Amino acid sequence: MAEKAKKEASSKGLLQSEELYRYILGTSVYPREPEHLKEIRDVTADHPRAMMSTAPDAGQLMAMLLKLVNAKKTIEIGVFTGYSLLLTALTIPEDGQIMAIDVNRETYEIGLPVIKKAGVDHKINFIESEALSVLDQLLKDSENEGSFDYAFVDADKVNYWNYHERLMKLLKVGGIAVYDNTLWGGTVAMSEEQVPDRLRGGRQATLDLNRSLADDPRIQLSHVPLGDGITICRRIF
Repeated sequence: MAEKAKKEASSKGLLQSEELYRYILGTSVYPREPEHLKEIRDVTADHPRAMMSTAPDAGQLMAMLLKLVNAKKTIEIGVFTGYSLLLTALTIPEDGQIMAIDVNRETYEIGLPVIKKAGVDHKINFIESEALSVLDQLLKDSENEGSFDYAFVDADKVNYWNYHERLMKLLKVGGIAVYDNTLWGGTVAMSEEQVPDRLRGGRQATLDLNRSLADDPRIQLSHVPLGDGITICRRIF
């Protein structure tokens, strides 16, 4: 159990030491983490791609953002086992709704029993699909434009900007989009020669996204070094 906790504590974050990261988790994050979120972390821990799950410290900030904008209607692109999805479902009101899009229902079903146990599965509309086609279908109905309060994106990095362009139409002014993995394991600050081959494609896509977001006049921007890096974009027009 101790080894599992150590693995979790060192799996995310770009802080100077694992000890400092464990301090933050142990002091401010884990004690306030709802039991059902702890449970979904546990059922995900042994998955070979467990690193894909949302970092709990990043999740804590996301829950605060959801409350600050009084989010009720949200989109999630990339679900995996559902940590961020459950976090959102626990945070939004009883009549809130999440459109959750992922190409893989199998991983979603790993966390689904916990979501059902938490009593929030009625807030979730899970769609097994490529996300772009779903977003484009939404935009065919003008009533969907400006109707969403919040979006979270943790999916294929090469399409992040494509998602962003569509979300800037679907989110209301004042709505928030959060993008995960925008520091890509710290490789964004490395020379290309230093980057492992398996990370190079995602690194370049992330560099391109970060430059484009920084230049986007439609958003207020904050690039936060939590987890693997999250970028918070508030639509301003």
